[in-house]
Amino acid sequence: MSDTSDSLSPARGPRPATRGSRVVRLALIVIAAVVLVDALVGEKGLLATIRARHEYTELSAQISRTRTENANLREVARGLREDPNAIEELARRELGLIRPGETLFIIKDVAPAK
Repeated sequence: MSDTSDSLSPARGPRPATRGSRVVRLALIVIAAVVLVDALVGEKGLLATIRARHEYTELSAQISRTRTENANLREVARGLREDPNAIEELARRELGLIRPGETLFIIKDVAPAK
């Protein structure tokens, strides 16, 4: 009876790991490491997600700026279609045109005398 009680006795301590269990444990560690690396730097990993969010933020800001610019251009186009004064002001400013009978003065900057 003492033979069976020795095998069940907790006083003996843990059994030494066999070569097979060490290989399984090492394989699990390697697999876990591969999964972790893939989760960080893989195609859909953490770094790719952060990069995509940054790009999304930049593109959203660019779309917002473009929409604002489009609204301003629509307003300018509406003014040019409906307001003759807007056309005249643009022709004077952009093309340097004057009305008949107006006198054009061109003022040049002169370098200061030494």
